[in-house]
Amino acid sequence: MNDLTKLLAELTFFRGIDPKNLALLAGCASNAVFREGEMLFQEGQAADTFYLIRYGRVGIEVFTPASGPVTIQTLSEGEVVGWSWLFPPYRWQHDARALDLTRTLAFDGACLRGKCDEDPRLGYELMKRFSHVIADRLNNARLQLLDVYGAPVHA
Repeated sequence: MNDLTKLLAELTFFRGIDPKNLALLAGCASNAVFREGEMLFQEGQAADTFYLIRYGRVGIEVFTPASGPVTIQTLSEGEVVGWSWLFPPYRWQHDARALDLTRTLAFDGACLRGKCDEDPRLGYELMKRFSHVIADRLNNARLQLLDVYGAPVHA
């Protein structure tokens, strides 16, 4: 087992995946480091990667004409950044910025889609894991909206 495969086996996101599949996933991964303020990706760009944060924090941002970039969520160690690589047209729907020095594992989306096409069981396993991430992010967005708009203002 190579070092990257061992590392994947230790991460919560990949816990329980067959060691053979971990080796396939490791073949699509590399280390990536982002300095504070550096963009991981920007809205509209090709979504060809997802990141798993090993150290640091990443802000998920949307641009508003009135305020400029607004952070809608902050992600940290062990969390996944990005799922747009899974769904055509493979374009980012928001921005992601390193809030401090951030070390990640970067996974090549085209490589992963190819592995999933070759092994639908692996694809299903990844889809289950990403579905959980997507559901959590949508729930967080819902809670933010309730916080901002949910409580009536009394005079």
